[in-house]
Amino acid sequence: MKGLVSFSIVGSAICMFFLVMLNYFLTPTLDWSIYPCIALLLWPLSMYFVYRQNLKQFAFFTSSVFIILLTVINLRETPDVLWVLYALYPLVFWPVFTAFGKKAYTMTAAVIGATTTIIYYALLNIAFSPSYPWIIAIIFAIGWWPLSLYHAKHKNFFAFSIQASIWISAFVIGMNWAFSPSVIWAIYPIFAVVWWPISMYFFSAKRHITTL
Repeated sequence: MKGLVSFSIVGSAICMFFLVMLNYFLTPTLDWSIYPCIALLLWPLSMYFVYRQNLKQFAFFTSSVFIILLTVINLRETPDVLWVLYALYPLVFWPVFTAFGKKAYTMTAAVIGATTTIIYYALLNIAFSPSYPWIIAIIFAIGWWPLSLYHAKHKNFFAFSIQASIWISAFVIGMNWAFSPSVIWAIYPIFAVVWWPISMYFFSAKRHITTL
């Protein structure tokens, strides 16, 4: 394994040197080589941390590299639009929750993680695009984390189907109300989703009758 780490260091160094020279001689006015070089830097880093079996440091260094890379790209290419803020949260979230270890699988971590995610992106929504409430989609997506974890721990799949159906229905109603209030289309996906808990109920009832 140590030989593979050494090979990744030498190989990435050679590739980066080749790309920098190619950039310098062919397109000196366009500094494009920085982007593949940073990506190549992750090769020896990942090999090193896998060899040391330290995934927490791997998450920290990898997220740091991506934060630096995306920040540089944002400030160099489109300084008027700070889109890096949208990618910043998951890159910080990854090493933080990796550091929690087994505690990251708890219900408390799920609730805290979902809450902070919603608050962060809600602030971005309010700050940059208040007329376009895309935070509804973020809330819907991240809400599955604590919801599914809770019912998986309790193994209550019928209750999960009911609450999940309500969650999906609330999402489509919110999207209908926010983006196309003049056309009531939410009833169609809601009608389809309602069959989920109904089918779960009758399946459980049939199995209970057959066991009698």
